[in-house]
Amino acid sequence: MTADLGIFARTFRRDTAEQVAQAVEHAGYCLVQLNLSSFGLPTIPAGRALAGLDLPGIRRTFAGHGIGIWGVSLTYNMIDPDPARRARATAQATAFIDRIPELGAQVATLCTGTRDASDMWRGHPDNSRPSAWTDLRVTLAELLPAARAAGIRLGIEPELANVVSGAAAARRLLGELGGDSARVGIVLDPANLVEPSTAPAQHRILAGAFDDLAEHIVGLHAKDVADSGYAAAGTGLLDYELIFGLRARLPRPVPVIVQDASEDDSIRVRGLLSGLLHRHPWAGS
Repeated sequence: MTADLGIFARTFRRDTAEQVAQAVEHAGYCLVQLNLSSFGLPTIPAGRALAGLDLPGIRRTFAGHGIGIWGVSLTYNMIDPDPARRARATAQATAFIDRIPELGAQVATLCTGTRDASDMWRGHPDNSRPSAWTDLRVTLAELLPAARAAGIRLGIEPELANVVSGAAAARRLLGELGGDSARVGIVLDPANLVEPSTAPAQHRILAGAFDDLAEHIVGLHAKDVADSGYAAAGTGLLDYELIFGLRARLPRPVPVIVQDASEDDSIRVRGLLSGLLHRHPWAGS
């Protein structure tokens, strides 16, 4: 197993945490980004569902298979155009953040959101309006005290379809947060910054993103870009030699978390990325 290589736990959907942990171990990974939906729970449990969860037990289950929980998915639409729905989801997310340390996770990953009312991964023209940015800041202001108290970081992932659409928007957000930026980390997914039409310019796009955000990057997601949409790493248009070379120059080593690979393909992806980590070791090691 490679210590800096993990996978989305929801790649292996099962009935129990034990079964998910077994599947992750069988595929050869020692880290996960945990989404509780991988074993049938809500991504953000609330009320009695949250109160009744044995989160330390889930942590022990994964640890028993040699697997650490790097991050926890806390994904909801942070700029949902329905204010009541947004407020309700933010309150539930805040309550969950309080308990994330019980899982041993370092990061709660977020979706900065879209004005699309039905799909938080779909872009909308109003994402670029000042009111969308204001709503993001208000939502973050509600989440940050809980993250500070829990001792975790909120993982912001730049994505073309969301209000934090790229490296420049992420840089702006970090600057505006000032001292609160210590509680925010960037989860950089190169596939979120490159489209088929811009793939020929990916060296400029990705090198700029790594340079602009280097001090704040806490993890990388690994999927690929294809003409048909997102794909498993190594099957599309991204230059992974470039990506891992850029990772090697970061101020600190960060984990790589596999996304959008099928269960059947997860072992191939692990072999590909393990080889890249070996060829491009972190420069400070």
